[in-house]
Amino acid sequence: MDDCRRISRRVVLASAAFSFGAAAAATVVSRTAAQQKLSQGDAKYQTAPKGDQRCGGCANFQAPNGCKFVQGDISPNGRCQLFVGKS
Repeated sequence: MDDCRRISRRVVLASAAFSFGAAAAATVVSRTAAQQKLSQGDAKYQTAPKGDQRCGGCANFQAPNGCKFVQGDISPNGRCQLFVGKS
């Protein structure tokens, strides 16, 4: 067999192990990042709306009283600096 076409079993297994390890590490990091939320103070959360900006109209709001990015109970009439209007 041509040396350029020869691949040892060791190389294949090492490559597969590295790929699996990298994928597992990326999954753990993304899950950890997704679980960490900002405090209401860091997000500059307020219990009153500002103009059209209110949590109930935000794409990040999770009914009945949650947010994808901010900790704690969130009022649908509140607001913060992470407001993104629903499209």
